[in-house]
Amino acid sequence: MKHKFLYIVLVVFTFHTYQNSKAATTIFAGGADVSWVTQMESEGKKFYSSSGTQMECMALLKSLGMNSVRLRVWVNPADEWCNAQDLLQKALRARNLGMRIMIDFHYSDVWADPGHQTKPAVWNSLSFANLKLSVAAHTTEVLTLLKNNNINPEWVQVGNETGNGMLWEDGKASVNMANYVALNNAGYDAVKAVFPNSKVIVHLQDGYKNSLFRWIFDGFKNNGGKWDVIGLSLYPIWYTTVNDWQNANKDCLANMNDMVSRYGKEVMVVECGMSWDKPDACKSFLTDLILKTKSVTGGKGIGVFYWEPQCYNNWKGYSLGAFDASGKPTVALDAFKTATENVEVKLNPMKINWEELTQNFILNEYVQNATLYNLKGFEIFHALNISKIPTSTLPKGVYIINAKRSITNEIVAMKVIKP
Repeated sequence: MKHKFLYIVLVVFTFHTYQNSKAATTIFAGGADVSWVTQMESEGKKFYSSSGTQMECMALLKSLGMNSVRLRVWVNPADEWCNAQDLLQKALRARNLGMRIMIDFHYSDVWADPGHQTKPAVWNSLSFANLKLSVAAHTTEVLTLLKNNNINPEWVQVGNETGNGMLWEDGKASVNMANYVALNNAGYDAVKAVFPNSKVIVHLQDGYKNSLFRWIFDGFKNNGGKWDVIGLSLYPIWYTTVNDWQNANKDCLANMNDMVSRYGKEVMVVECGMSWDKPDACKSFLTDLILKTKSVTGGKGIGVFYWEPQCYNNWKGYSLGAFDASGKPTVALDAFKTATENVEVKLNPMKINWEELTQNFILNEYVQNATLYNLKGFEIFHALNISKIPTSTLPKGVYIINAKRSITNEIVAMKVIKP
């Protein structure tokens, strides 16, 4: 039989550092923004496992494979939800669960998003110089509160969905990009003064709109902007063709790869969601999005976060959660079960040959499961307990095999070529 030796290690999906292990180490962030959770609890909302056991929300999400939480903070919200003290209570829970933490500064008393970047009321009459000082002071105050309670956020967002800047009108990017960048840098420097190792995220909406991202980050480059990670929102409901998640994900991946190539920064999806009553479609969307994010050039796709998945029964009019009407998670969140799985990765890559006579990819060992994807991230083949993958119906080209080893539980992704 004619064999061709064709394996190339592409990505190892998830890693965990074991004591005395010499394995390479990187941990993909799979998580959720759960900023509404304390307010939901105050109004009697409860959360249940799929078997009906009542659980604390973050613990429930952790049991589903999530390892991270994202928490927003407002300056002086009228009802006090998502203020610094409310943030602290949620961050303490996450810390005690051993979860990684992202803090999302809105720099507003209310929602900051593409349509609203309203200054906090007490900042309305400030000069621009004092506005920058207020951004720095607020950032420092909140993060110092966390630090004094032994909470160390891994990531900090300076602004939320700032595709046209923040703190309008002073920091509106379409009016004065330099002002927006200066406000961002005030936040960035304040973060680093309290937590030098925290990664600062600049977060834009519409992760599939490459032109938007190029405009903002070219503006940053031209004005001395500072940032560590590019954050994206991705909601298929607002894509060019409503709910066409396949092409939304495809365009998002192209955008992420362009960001890495153009600016050399890490990227992550910090918000995403689909309608709660389309759980199977949402699971496919998330599974594909996680796979695509992990495939970003140079391993610089570092995480995917779902926005407020615990919302149910149209909480606050929001229907893009991932819990059903009884307060249980839907199958959509199953996508996170392997996204953050902690496994040891050794330095012995799996060997895969292509066998011309039988038209199969031949693995040199049996695996628990294997999935074959094309380079667009779409699943072509999946099977359990196998050592070969049929290719007779496939065109020539490059594919990705994701396999879980039977003996070591390692998850390995490899690029293969059908000649």
